[in-house]
Amino acid sequence: MPVISVPQAFNEDDLYVDLEQVVGLPLFLKCEGFNFAGSIKLKAATEMVEAAEADGQLTPNSVLVESSSGNLGVALGMIAASKGYRFLCVTDSRCNLATRLMMEALGSEVRVITQPDPVGGFLGARIDHVRALCASDDRYVWLNQYNNPSNGMAHYRRTAPAIARQFPDLDVLFVGAGTTGTLMGCARYFREWHRPVRIVAVDSMGSVTFGGAPGRRMIPGLGTSRRPPLLDESYVDDVVCVAEADTIRACHRLARRGFLFGGSTGTVVSGAMDWLARQEGRELTAAAIAPDLGERYLETVYQTNWVQDLYGEDVLGSQASIAASQAV
Repeated sequence: MPVISVPQAFNEDDLYVDLEQVVGLPLFLKCEGFNFAGSIKLKAATEMVEAAEADGQLTPNSVLVESSSGNLGVALGMIAASKGYRFLCVTDSRCNLATRLMMEALGSEVRVITQPDPVGGFLGARIDHVRALCASDDRYVWLNQYNNPSNGMAHYRRTAPAIARQFPDLDVLFVGAGTTGTLMGCARYFREWHRPVRIVAVDSMGSVTFGGAPGRRMIPGLGTSRRPPLLDESYVDDVVCVAEADTIRACHRLARRGFLFGGSTGTVVSGAMDWLARQEGRELTAAAIAPDLGERYLETVYQTNWVQDLYGEDVLGSQASIAASQAV
């Protein structure tokens, strides 16, 4: 049995759900939420902190600061508590209440940006606040997940090799696009692999990551209001954009079969279903990455009033009939 002394030392890296019984399409879902941070962001957080320590950027007097919609903030808060650093997370009003409370429980300071930048949206406003903090006091150390090569390297070293070990005949991999660290790390690994793997990026409608028009996005995690500096589209074979109403439907569909996943996972699964349904019966080995679990979304994605107020009363009305018609 595993015995650990620091929380970041444990991560379940080899758990997959066969979703064919749930969605009627061949799809294996890699579950990344089974660690003490509750999401795939633990890998990036660990890699970035360790790199900053090795480079001498972090000292005992340092205060870690990062802009995050939630999951990375929790991961950094957990690591900071374990290592004795102070941590300040700059988030915005879309961050789930449960996520903010988790960061505070870990001893982190959380600042919530309530007004978006007219051009850069909430992300731009958060980054501006982080930059102002760093300019005001040299104790602040910004890891900058949006432009930190260690973000992608974590997945090049760990996430992608774990998938390759499990699926030596993999044909297609679906990866959600936020900072694009997970996407780029996995894509670069499989570009060098012994056989071609199609990389399909899954983004949220309203995100500008792949050149789409900016729009309202209420579910934190995937999508950006600025093009991510880490993104290199030459490594991406296809892009699927998912409306948030479809994210909600996918989350509820999975929950009705006992799998409570987060909003980012619902987006990835919905995008994968759409892409696979258009392959005209081709037999493919397909995997998707589930970044998080669903407990932090109980007051949003899984709360009927929140869903209906934002997406309409009928957003879940046909869910039962859809699930019945497509499940095997």
